[in-house]
Amino acid sequence: MFSGIIERVGDVQSVSLRDRAMDVRIATHFTDLTEGESIATNGVCLTVTRFTPEGVADFHLSGETLARTALGDLVEGARVNLERAVSLNTRLSGHIVQGHVDAVGRLTHAAEAGESHHLRIFMPASLRRYVIEKGSITINGISLTVNEVHDDVRHDGQEGFEISLMIIPHTWTHTDLSTLAIGAKVNLEVDMMAKYVETLLRYTPEEELRYRGDAR
Repeated sequence: MFSGIIERVGDVQSVSLRDRAMDVRIATHFTDLTEGESIATNGVCLTVTRFTPEGVADFHLSGETLARTALGDLVEGARVNLERAVSLNTRLSGHIVQGHVDAVGRLTHAAEAGESHHLRIFMPASLRRYVIEKGSITINGISLTVNEVHDDVRHDGQEGFEISLMIIPHTWTHTDLSTLAIGAKVNLEVDMMAKYVETLLRYTPEEELRYRGDAR
């Protein structure tokens, strides 16, 4: 479990593709890693398979991870947002993030807005029911607030919508957002609570009985 508050920006040292999977080596700048621990990498929960005392860590990305996230576009020299899993005594400064990517979006607009930056992200229509103005969204592992929602948008022939985000200077300089080009893919994770509410509302008492096999 994560909070969407980025702790470090890591540097990709090597990328190796094999058998529809990928091995990635990242200079995480964490010096107290443990084998098997989880690190959200651009919003994707990955497992440390090997590490050095200097904080260089290896990760294995399965074909499923590559198919469902934007991590397949990683190249040597890329920068990635990193967050270690929260502990029971950690302040939840962002929101509850699982590191399970729901879809891949695209950066469609970036402009200075005073000292901040205004971004627009295209999202697929399948996620629209989970997104509200002033609600939480995770972009490349960063917990952000949705400023506005723009419906009925098409991008590269795909139906969807866009969200507007205002990025403060600290977030801009302490994450990978400043390195993204227009059209860049980003990992999206919607608020987990919205998905739970949807499931709770989906089932009437009768449907719940049928689901449990207790219907008469």
